[in-house]
Amino acid sequence: MPEHHRVLIVDDDAAIRFMLRGLLQDEGHEVLESPDAAHAYTSLDRQRVDAVLLDLRMPGDHGLDALVRIREQAPDTAVIIVSGEGTVEHALKAGQRGAFDFIEKPVRDPQHLLDTLREGVRLTRLRRRAESAAAPVTASEARVERTALGDDLGMVGTSAALDRLREQVRKVAPSNGRVLILGENGAGKELVAHAIHALSKRAAGPFVKLNCAAIPKDLLESELFGFEKGAFTGAVQSKKGRLELADGGTLFLDEIGDLALEAQSKLLRALETGEIERLGGTRSAKVDVRLLAATNKDLAEAVQAGEFREDLYFRLNVLPLHVPALRERRGDVMRLAEQFLAQYLAAEGRGALRFADDARAMLEDYHWPGNVRELRNLMERAVVLVEGDTIEAADLLPWLESRPEEGDDSGLKGKVARSEIDSIRRALETADWNVTQAAASLGIDRTNLHRKMRKYGIARR
Repeated sequence: MPEHHRVLIVDDDAAIRFMLRGLLQDEGHEVLESPDAAHAYTSLDRQRVDAVLLDLRMPGDHGLDALVRIREQAPDTAVIIVSGEGTVEHALKAGQRGAFDFIEKPVRDPQHLLDTLREGVRLTRLRRRAESAAAPVTASEARVERTALGDDLGMVGTSAALDRLREQVRKVAPSNGRVLILGENGAGKELVAHAIHALSKRAAGPFVKLNCAAIPKDLLESELFGFEKGAFTGAVQSKKGRLELADGGTLFLDEIGDLALEAQSKLLRALETGEIERLGGTRSAKVDVRLLAATNKDLAEAVQAGEFREDLYFRLNVLPLHVPALRERRGDVMRLAEQFLAQYLAAEGRGALRFADDARAMLEDYHWPGNVRELRNLMERAVVLVEGDTIEAADLLPWLESRPEEGDDSGLKGKVARSEIDSIRRALETADWNVTQAAASLGIDRTNLHRKMRKYGIARR
Protein backbone atom coordinates (compact mmCIF):
# COMPACT_ATOMS: atom_id res chain seq x y z
CA MET A 1 0.00 0.00 0.00
CA PRO A 2 1.54 3.39 -1.01
CA GLU A 3 2.47 5.84 1.72
CA HIS A 4 0.60 9.13 1.88
CA HIS A 5 2.42 12.29 2.90
CA ARG A 6 1.52 15.86 3.81
CA VAL A 7 3.28 18.24 1.42
CA LEU A 8 3.41 22.04 1.48
CA ILE A 9 3.72 23.76 -1.93
CA VAL A 10 5.14 27.30 -1.72
CA ASP A 11 4.82 29.09 -5.07
CA ASP A 12 3.25 32.39 -6.13
CA ASP A 13 2.15 30.93 -9.49
CA ALA A 14 -1.38 29.53 -9.09
CA ALA A 15 -1.04 27.46 -12.26
CA ILE A 16 2.11 25.76 -10.95
CA ARG A 17 0.42 25.06 -7.62
CA PHE A 18 -2.57 23.59 -9.46
CA MET A 19 -0.33 21.31 -11.53
CA LEU A 20 1.71 20.13 -8.53
CA ARG A 21 -1.39 19.67 -6.39
CA GLY A 22 -3.00 17.46 -9.03
CA LEU A 23 0.15 15.37 -9.41
CA LEU A 24 0.50 14.85 -5.65
CA GLN A 25 -3.19 14.27 -4.95
CA ASP A 26 -3.30 11.63 -7.68
CA GLU A 27 -0.71 9.79 -5.57
CA GLY A 28 -2.90 10.13 -2.48
CA HIS A 29 -0.85 12.84 -0.77
CA GLU A 30 -2.38 15.61 1.34
CA VAL A 31 -1.46 18.99 -0.14
CA LEU A 32 -1.19 22.41 1.51
CA GLU A 33 -0.55 25.56 -0.51
CA SER A 34 1.12 28.89 0.20
CA PRO A 35 1.44 31.75 -2.34
CA ASP A 36 4.48 33.22 -0.57
CA ALA A 37 6.99 32.61 2.20
CA ALA A 38 5.11 34.54 4.91
CA HIS A 39 2.03 32.35 4.42
CA ALA A 40 4.26 29.26 4.52
CA TYR A 41 5.74 30.28 7.88
CA THR A 42 2.21 30.53 9.30
CA SER A 43 1.27 27.12 7.87
CA LEU A 44 4.34 25.50 9.39
CA ASP A 45 3.54 27.07 12.76
CA ARG A 46 0.12 25.41 12.68
CA GLN A 47 0.97 21.91 11.51
CA ARG A 48 3.78 19.53 10.72
CA VAL A 49 4.45 18.55 7.11
CA ASP A 50 6.55 15.77 5.61
CA ALA A 51 8.12 17.86 2.85
CA VAL A 52 8.10 21.35 1.35
CA LEU A 53 8.23 22.14 -2.38
CA LEU A 54 9.66 25.67 -2.47
CA ASP A 55 9.92 28.19 -5.31
CA LEU A 56 12.73 30.74 -5.34
CA ARG A 57 11.31 33.84 -7.02
CA MET A 58 8.27 35.02 -5.04
CA PRO A 59 6.91 38.26 -3.58
CA GLY A 60 8.40 38.99 -0.18
CA ASP A 61 11.20 36.71 0.97
CA HIS A 62 13.25 35.13 -1.80
CA GLY A 63 13.21 31.34 -1.70
CA LEU A 64 16.82 31.08 -0.53
CA ASP A 65 16.02 33.31 2.45
CA ALA A 66 12.78 31.40 3.06
CA LEU A 67 14.77 28.15 2.98
CA VAL A 68 16.87 29.32 5.95
CA ARG A 69 13.75 30.34 7.90
CA ILE A 70 11.94 27.07 7.12
CA ARG A 71 14.98 25.01 8.16
CA GLU A 72 15.01 26.97 11.42
CA GLN A 73 11.26 26.54 11.91
CA ALA A 74 11.03 22.89 10.83
CA PRO A 75 14.60 21.52 10.93
CA ASP A 76 13.54 17.92 10.40
CA THR A 77 11.47 18.60 7.25
CA ALA A 78 12.99 18.01 3.80
CA VAL A 79 12.80 21.07 1.54
CA ILE A 80 12.92 20.50 -2.22
CA ILE A 81 13.51 23.56 -4.39
CA VAL A 82 11.26 23.58 -7.49
CA SER A 83 12.19 26.68 -9.45
CA GLY A 84 12.79 28.18 -12.87
CA GLU A 85 15.93 29.89 -11.50
CA GLY A 86 17.94 26.81 -12.31
CA THR A 87 21.43 28.24 -12.15
CA VAL A 88 24.38 26.37 -10.72
CA GLU A 89 24.87 29.19 -8.21
CA HIS A 90 21.32 28.89 -6.90
CA ALA A 91 21.51 25.11 -6.74
CA LEU A 92 24.77 25.25 -4.76
CA LYS A 93 23.46 27.90 -2.37
CA ALA A 94 20.28 25.91 -1.83
CA GLY A 95 22.29 22.79 -1.02
CA GLN A 96 24.55 24.65 1.40
CA ARG A 97 21.49 26.08 3.17
CA GLY A 98 19.96 22.66 3.69
CA ALA A 99 17.78 21.95 0.64
CA PHE A 100 17.34 18.25 -0.05
CA ASP A 101 17.29 18.64 -3.84
CA PHE A 102 16.81 21.15 -6.66
CA ILE A 103 14.35 20.49 -9.51
CA GLU A 104 13.93 22.88 -12.42
CA LYS A 105 10.60 24.24 -13.62
CA PRO A 106 8.76 23.44 -15.74
CA VAL A 107 8.69 19.92 -14.29
CA ARG A 108 9.18 17.76 -17.37
CA ASP A 109 9.61 14.50 -15.50
CA PRO A 110 6.82 14.14 -12.91
CA GLN A 111 8.07 10.72 -11.86
CA HIS A 112 11.46 12.19 -10.97
CA LEU A 113 9.73 14.74 -8.74
CA LEU A 114 7.69 11.99 -7.04
CA ASP A 115 10.80 9.86 -6.54
CA THR A 116 12.68 12.84 -5.09
CA LEU A 117 9.74 13.58 -2.80
CA ARG A 118 9.72 9.98 -1.58
CA GLU A 119 13.43 10.08 -0.76
CA GLY A 120 13.02 13.49 0.89
CA VAL A 121 10.27 12.16 3.14
CA ARG A 122 12.51 9.24 4.08
CA LEU A 123 15.08 11.77 5.23
CA THR A 124 12.40 13.69 7.17
CA ARG A 125 11.39 10.54 9.01
CA LEU A 126 15.00 9.61 9.63
CA ARG A 127 15.60 12.99 11.23
CA ARG A 128 12.47 12.68 13.35
CA ARG A 129 13.43 9.24 14.59
CA ALA A 130 16.92 10.54 15.44
CA GLU A 131 15.36 13.48 17.28
CA SER A 132 12.96 11.32 19.28
CA ALA A 133 15.79 8.93 20.15
CA ALA A 134 17.63 11.83 21.79
CA ALA A 135 15.07 13.06 24.33
CA PRO A 136 15.41 16.76 25.18
CA VAL A 137 17.03 17.62 28.48
CA THR A 138 14.73 19.41 30.91
CA ALA A 139 15.83 22.11 33.32
CA SER A 140 15.73 19.65 36.22
CA GLU A 141 18.21 17.46 34.34
CA ALA A 142 20.77 20.23 33.85
CA ARG A 143 23.39 18.45 35.96
CA VAL A 144 22.93 15.31 33.89
CA GLU A 145 23.40 17.33 30.70
CA ARG A 146 26.56 18.90 32.08
CA THR A 147 27.99 15.46 32.86
CA ALA A 148 26.87 14.09 29.48
CA LEU A 149 28.90 16.72 27.66
CA GLY A 150 32.00 14.84 28.77
CA ASP A 151 35.56 16.04 28.50
CA ASP A 152 35.11 16.95 24.83
CA LEU A 153 32.06 19.19 25.59
CA GLY A 154 30.20 17.44 22.81
CA MET A 155 32.74 18.73 20.25
CA VAL A 156 34.08 15.76 18.34
CA GLY A 157 37.73 15.90 17.35
CA THR A 158 41.30 15.95 18.63
CA SER A 159 42.77 18.83 16.63
CA ALA A 160 44.75 21.58 18.34
CA ALA A 161 42.26 24.21 17.13
CA LEU A 162 39.36 22.36 18.77
CA ASP A 163 41.34 21.81 21.98
CA ARG A 164 41.91 25.57 22.22
CA LEU A 165 38.21 26.23 21.74
CA ARG A 166 37.24 23.75 24.49
CA GLU A 167 39.66 25.41 26.89
CA GLN A 168 38.19 28.85 26.12
CA VAL A 169 34.62 27.57 26.59
CA ARG A 170 35.48 26.18 30.03
CA LYS A 171 36.96 29.55 31.02
CA VAL A 172 34.09 31.78 29.87
CA ALA A 173 31.14 29.52 30.77
CA PRO A 174 31.04 30.10 34.58
CA SER A 175 30.92 33.89 34.22
CA ASN A 176 27.89 36.01 33.35
CA GLY A 177 29.83 37.85 30.65
CA ARG A 178 28.41 38.23 27.17
CA VAL A 179 30.07 36.00 24.58
CA LEU A 180 30.42 36.74 20.87
CA ILE A 181 30.91 33.48 18.96
CA LEU A 182 32.58 33.99 15.59
CA GLY A 183 32.86 31.51 12.76
CA GLU A 184 31.60 30.43 9.36
CA ASN A 185 28.13 29.05 8.71
CA GLY A 186 27.86 25.42 9.76
CA ALA A 187 31.05 25.43 11.85
CA GLY A 188 29.24 24.63 15.11
CA LYS A 189 28.56 28.00 16.76
CA GLU A 190 25.25 26.79 18.24
CA LEU A 191 26.98 23.74 19.74
CA VAL A 192 29.43 26.09 21.47
CA ALA A 193 26.53 28.18 22.82
CA HIS A 194 24.85 25.05 24.21
CA ALA A 195 28.10 24.02 25.92
CA ILE A 196 28.54 27.46 27.49
CA HIS A 197 24.99 27.36 28.86
CA ALA A 198 25.33 23.80 30.18
CA LEU A 199 28.56 24.69 32.02
CA SER A 200 27.23 27.99 33.37
CA LYS A 201 25.55 28.91 36.64
CA ARG A 202 22.34 29.26 34.61
CA ALA A 203 22.29 25.66 33.42
CA ALA A 204 19.02 24.96 35.25
CA GLY A 205 17.38 27.90 33.48
CA PRO A 206 16.03 28.03 29.94
CA PHE A 207 18.20 28.06 26.83
CA VAL A 208 16.37 30.08 24.17
CA LYS A 209 17.65 30.70 20.65
CA LEU A 210 16.72 33.00 17.77
CA ASN A 211 18.24 33.03 14.29
CA CYS A 212 18.18 36.69 13.26
CA ALA A 213 18.73 35.83 9.60
CA ALA A 214 15.79 33.41 9.48
CA ILE A 215 13.12 35.85 10.64
CA PRO A 216 11.76 38.58 8.30
CA LYS A 217 12.81 42.02 9.52
CA ASP A 218 9.22 43.15 10.10
CA LEU A 219 8.68 40.19 12.48
CA LEU A 220 12.04 40.19 14.23
CA GLU A 221 11.17 42.73 16.93
CA SER A 222 7.97 40.89 17.85
CA GLU A 223 9.96 37.63 18.11
CA LEU A 224 12.59 39.28 20.30
CA PHE A 225 10.40 41.42 22.57
CA GLY A 226 6.96 39.82 22.24
CA PHE A 227 3.68 41.66 21.62
CA GLU A 228 0.33 42.44 23.18
CA LYS A 229 -3.02 41.42 21.73
CA GLY A 230 -4.04 43.87 18.99
CA ALA A 231 -0.51 45.30 18.56
CA PHE A 232 -0.74 44.67 14.81
CA THR A 233 -2.91 42.87 12.30
CA GLY A 234 -2.95 39.18 13.17
CA ALA A 235 -1.97 39.67 16.83
CA VAL A 236 -5.03 37.86 18.15
CA GLN A 237 -3.41 37.12 21.51
CA SER A 238 -0.43 38.28 23.55
CA LYS A 239 2.87 36.48 23.11
CA LYS A 240 6.11 36.46 25.08
CA GLY A 241 9.30 37.34 23.20
CA ARG A 242 12.53 35.39 23.32
CA LEU A 243 14.07 37.77 25.88
CA GLU A 244 11.17 37.17 28.24
CA LEU A 245 11.21 33.40 27.65
CA ALA A 246 14.94 33.33 28.48
CA ASP A 247 14.49 35.07 31.85
CA GLY A 248 16.77 33.36 34.37
CA GLY A 249 18.68 31.56 31.64
CA THR A 250 20.51 32.16 28.36
CA LEU A 251 19.44 33.78 25.10
CA PHE A 252 21.43 32.77 22.02
CA LEU A 253 21.10 35.19 19.09
CA ASP A 254 22.50 33.51 15.99
CA GLU A 255 23.53 35.61 12.97
CA ILE A 256 23.31 38.81 15.02
CA GLY A 257 24.95 40.68 12.16
CA ASP A 258 21.61 40.47 10.31
CA LEU A 259 19.71 42.28 13.07
CA ALA A 260 18.06 45.45 11.72
CA LEU A 261 19.34 48.78 13.09
CA GLU A 262 16.05 49.62 14.83
CA ALA A 263 16.03 46.25 16.57
CA GLN A 264 19.69 46.80 17.49
CA SER A 265 18.72 50.00 19.30
CA LYS A 266 16.00 48.26 21.29
CA LEU A 267 18.28 45.34 22.14
CA LEU A 268 20.96 47.76 23.32
CA ARG A 269 18.46 49.46 25.64
CA ALA A 270 17.35 46.09 27.01
CA LEU A 271 20.97 45.13 27.73
CA GLU A 272 21.65 48.45 29.44
CA THR A 273 18.51 48.56 31.58
CA GLY A 274 17.57 44.91 31.95
CA GLU A 275 14.03 45.91 30.95
CA ILE A 276 11.88 45.05 27.95
CA GLU A 277 8.56 46.27 26.62
CA ARG A 278 6.34 44.20 24.35
CA LEU A 279 5.16 45.68 21.05
CA GLY A 280 1.89 47.46 21.69
CA GLY A 281 2.52 47.37 25.43
CA THR A 282 2.72 50.21 27.94
CA ARG A 283 4.56 48.50 30.80
CA SER A 284 8.20 47.50 31.14
CA ALA A 285 9.27 44.18 32.63
CA LYS A 286 12.59 43.24 34.21
CA VAL A 287 14.47 40.29 32.71
CA ASP A 288 17.64 38.53 33.86
CA VAL A 289 19.23 37.08 30.75
CA ARG A 290 22.77 36.14 29.76
CA LEU A 291 23.25 36.94 26.09
CA LEU A 292 25.33 34.81 23.73
CA ALA A 293 25.57 36.07 20.15
CA ALA A 294 27.05 34.52 17.02
CA THR A 295 27.87 35.75 13.55
CA ASN A 296 29.75 34.77 10.41
CA LYS A 297 30.27 38.45 9.55
CA ASP A 298 33.05 40.85 10.47
CA LEU A 299 31.09 43.12 12.82
CA ALA A 300 33.95 45.61 13.03
CA GLU A 301 33.65 46.13 9.26
CA ALA A 302 29.86 46.33 9.60
CA VAL A 303 30.32 49.10 12.19
CA GLN A 304 32.57 51.02 9.78
CA ALA A 305 29.96 50.61 7.04
CA GLY A 306 27.21 51.95 9.30
CA GLU A 307 25.38 48.61 9.28
CA PHE A 308 25.91 47.76 12.94
CA ARG A 309 25.86 49.95 16.03
CA GLU A 310 29.29 50.48 17.53
CA ASP A 311 27.96 50.68 21.09
CA LEU A 312 26.09 47.39 20.70
CA TYR A 313 29.17 45.74 19.16
CA PHE A 314 31.31 46.63 22.19
CA ARG A 315 28.65 45.37 24.59
CA LEU A 316 28.47 42.04 22.75
CA ASN A 317 32.19 41.59 22.16
CA VAL A 318 33.12 41.10 25.82
CA LEU A 319 34.33 37.49 25.51
CA PRO A 320 34.99 36.65 21.85
CA LEU A 321 35.40 33.01 20.76
CA HIS A 322 36.41 31.78 17.32
CA VAL A 323 35.00 28.47 16.09
CA PRO A 324 37.44 26.96 13.57
CA ALA A 325 36.20 25.99 10.13
CA LEU A 326 36.27 22.27 9.36
CA ARG A 327 39.08 22.78 6.83
CA GLU A 328 41.18 24.16 9.72
CA ARG A 329 40.93 20.77 11.45
CA ARG A 330 41.01 18.24 8.65
CA GLY A 331 42.17 15.51 11.01
CA ASP A 332 38.72 15.56 12.62
CA VAL A 333 36.78 14.99 9.37
CA MET A 334 36.64 11.19 9.39
CA ARG A 335 35.94 11.01 13.13
CA LEU A 336 32.94 13.29 12.59
CA ALA A 337 31.85 11.44 9.45
CA GLU A 338 31.90 8.10 11.21
CA GLN A 339 29.94 9.45 14.17
CA PHE A 340 27.24 11.00 11.96
CA LEU A 341 27.08 7.84 9.86
CA ALA A 342 26.63 5.61 12.92
CA GLN A 343 23.96 7.94 14.31
CA TYR A 344 21.81 7.87 11.18
CA LEU A 345 22.36 4.18 10.51
CA ALA A 346 21.03 3.43 13.99
CA ALA A 347 18.04 5.72 13.50
CA GLU A 348 17.26 4.16 10.11
CA GLY A 349 17.80 0.63 11.38
CA ARG A 350 19.83 -0.42 8.36
CA GLY A 351 22.95 -2.50 8.18
CA ALA A 352 26.51 -1.26 8.44
CA LEU A 353 28.02 1.08 5.85
CA ARG A 354 31.75 1.52 5.46
CA PHE A 355 33.83 4.07 3.60
CA ALA A 356 35.88 2.96 0.62
CA ASP A 357 39.45 4.26 0.57
CA ASP A 358 38.70 6.70 -2.25
CA ALA A 359 35.75 8.12 -0.26
CA ARG A 360 37.94 8.63 2.81
CA ALA A 361 40.61 10.37 0.76
CA MET A 362 38.06 12.63 -0.90
CA LEU A 363 36.38 13.59 2.39
CA GLU A 364 39.74 14.46 3.94
CA ASP A 365 40.83 16.51 0.90
CA TYR A 366 37.55 18.38 0.41
CA HIS A 367 37.51 22.02 1.57
CA TRP A 368 34.02 21.91 3.24
CA PRO A 369 32.50 25.31 2.43
CA GLY A 370 29.44 24.25 4.48
CA ASN A 371 31.60 23.00 7.38
CA VAL A 372 30.29 20.43 9.88
CA ARG A 373 26.68 21.01 8.80
CA GLU A 374 27.54 20.04 5.23
CA LEU A 375 29.31 16.89 6.42
CA ARG A 376 26.35 15.91 8.61
CA ASN A 377 23.89 16.44 5.75
CA LEU A 378 26.13 14.39 3.47
CA MET A 379 26.09 11.46 5.88
CA GLU A 380 22.29 11.66 6.17
CA ARG A 381 21.99 11.44 2.40
CA ALA A 382 24.42 8.56 2.25
CA VAL A 383 22.38 6.55 4.75
CA VAL A 384 19.16 7.18 2.82
CA LEU A 385 20.40 6.90 -0.77
CA VAL A 386 23.56 4.75 -0.97
CA GLU A 387 22.81 1.12 -1.79
CA GLY A 388 25.00 -1.77 -0.75
CA ASP A 389 27.41 -1.73 2.17
CA THR A 390 30.16 0.59 0.87
CA ILE A 391 30.23 4.35 0.31
CA GLU A 392 32.36 5.11 -2.75
CA ALA A 393 33.69 8.53 -3.76
CA ALA A 394 31.40 8.38 -6.80
CA ASP A 395 28.38 8.12 -4.47
CA LEU A 396 29.28 11.38 -2.72
CA LEU A 397 30.64 13.49 -5.57
CA PRO A 398 27.25 14.56 -7.02
CA TRP A 399 26.35 16.07 -3.64
CA LEU A 400 29.59 18.00 -3.13
CA GLU A 401 30.27 21.55 -4.22
CA SER A 402 33.43 21.21 -6.31
CA ARG A 403 34.68 24.80 -6.10
CA PRO A 404 38.28 24.67 -4.82
CA GLU A 405 39.88 26.79 -2.16
CA GLU A 406 41.62 29.92 -3.39
CA GLY A 407 44.98 29.03 -4.84
CA ASP A 408 44.09 25.33 -5.02
CA ASP A 409 44.20 25.04 -8.81
CA SER A 410 46.07 21.77 -8.95
CA GLY A 411 45.02 20.04 -5.74
CA LEU A 412 41.46 19.33 -4.72
CA LYS A 413 39.97 21.01 -7.79
CA GLY A 414 41.83 18.68 -10.09
CA LYS A 415 41.10 15.59 -7.99
CA VAL A 416 37.39 16.29 -7.69
CA ALA A 417 37.02 17.29 -11.34
CA ARG A 418 38.86 14.21 -12.64
CA SER A 419 36.95 11.89 -10.35
CA GLU A 420 33.64 13.51 -11.28
CA ILE A 421 34.40 13.34 -14.99
CA ASP A 422 35.31 9.66 -14.68
CA SER A 423 32.11 8.92 -12.72
CA ILE A 424 29.92 10.75 -15.23
CA ARG A 425 31.55 9.12 -18.24
CA ARG A 426 31.24 5.63 -16.71
CA ALA A 427 27.57 6.23 -15.94
CA LEU A 428 26.89 7.48 -19.47
CA GLU A 429 28.71 4.59 -21.10
CA THR A 430 26.90 2.06 -18.89
CA ALA A 431 23.57 3.66 -19.88
CA ASP A 432 24.60 3.73 -23.58
CA TRP A 433 24.61 7.55 -23.29
CA ASN A 434 21.00 7.73 -22.15
CA VAL A 435 21.25 10.90 -20.04
CA THR A 436 18.08 10.18 -18.02
CA GLN A 437 19.29 6.72 -17.01
CA ALA A 438 22.81 7.97 -16.27
CA ALA A 439 21.47 10.79 -14.10
CA ALA A 440 19.32 8.32 -12.17
CA SER A 441 22.30 6.05 -11.54
CA LEU A 442 24.33 9.03 -10.29
CA GLY A 443 21.48 10.21 -8.06
CA ILE A 444 21.26 13.67 -9.66
CA ASP A 445 18.73 15.56 -11.78
CA ARG A 446 18.97 15.17 -15.56
CA THR A 447 19.36 18.93 -16.08
CA ASN A 448 22.16 18.95 -13.53
CA LEU A 449 23.93 16.19 -15.46
CA HIS A 450 23.57 18.18 -18.70
CA ARG A 451 25.23 21.16 -16.98
CA LYS A 452 28.13 19.04 -15.78
CA MET A 453 28.56 17.56 -19.26
CA ARG A 454 28.77 21.07 -20.72
CA LYS A 455 31.09 22.21 -17.91
CA TYR A 456 33.57 19.39 -18.50
CA GLY A 457 33.07 19.12 -22.27
CA ILE A 458 31.87 15.51 -22.02
CA ALA A 459 30.47 14.21 -25.29
CA ARG A 460 30.08 10.84 -26.97
CA ARG A 461 33.21 9.94 -28.91
